[in-house]
Amino acid sequence: MHVTSERRLDDGVLEREFTLDGIPGILWTPAPAPASAPAPASAPAPLILLGHPPLGLCRMYPRLVARARHCAAEGFAAATIELPGSGERPRRPAVEQARADLRRAMEAGEPVGDEIIDALVLPLVDQAVPEWRAALDALLALPGIGGRVGYSGGVISIGVRLAAVEPRISAAVLFAGSFVPRAVYEEARQVTIPLHVLLQWDDEGNDRQAALDLFDAFGSEEKSLHAHLGGHTGVPQSAGEEAARFLMRHLT
Repeated sequence: MHVTSERRLDDGVLEREFTLDGIPGILWTPAPAPASAPAPASAPAPLILLGHPPLGLCRMYPRLVARARHCAAEGFAAATIELPGSGERPRRPAVEQARADLRRAMEAGEPVGDEIIDALVLPLVDQAVPEWRAALDALLALPGIGGRVGYSGGVISIGVRLAAVEPRISAAVLFAGSFVPRAVYEEARQVTIPLHVLLQWDDEGNDRQAALDLFDAFGSEEKSLHAHLGGHTGVPQSAGEEAARFLMRHLT
């Protein structure tokens, strides 16, 4: 892990850009505690992995840094990495073709077939999840970061796979709103950690019933579904606050 830049934000949060095996990422850690603070304030910060859609870190940065600031205010470190095929990472022709096929089907009002969904999502999951786990190895080796790990947001299929295979993740906030391959429903049955799932009821790009079926498939004994009226970008502020309380409850 190679830190490429470091700066202190106006609220004291330390932002470090890094690369890991050529993959860009960003780490945010809380402002240092005052010298007069009690000893627990200097304990290692739990880590939240911030998922995001494959639109590139530069484009997603304003939303990511806002989420990271909220994490830091609660005493959490937060980190994210560039997804395969996004930003300046090499494009993947087969996935680009699947994305074009998806766009054509949606513009024509046609159903999106399993073949398109599999070609679009599964290669992303297969490559991204090992990269997230490698990043987790490197991040947890840093001083000042330790304890439980949470995952929040992003492509739900990536979150499902991570929750199923990564034992260091203790709880996850998942955002329904992306296409899910049928194979991921089977993986969801292996997920047993506490889950907090957000669903926009009128999401124009989401199959509501598919999101409900995925929630039903999760094997977790503790799982909650929070549905709100509105489209994909209409998530109310209260939903984010409730998700933050969920992570606070399970990571501290």
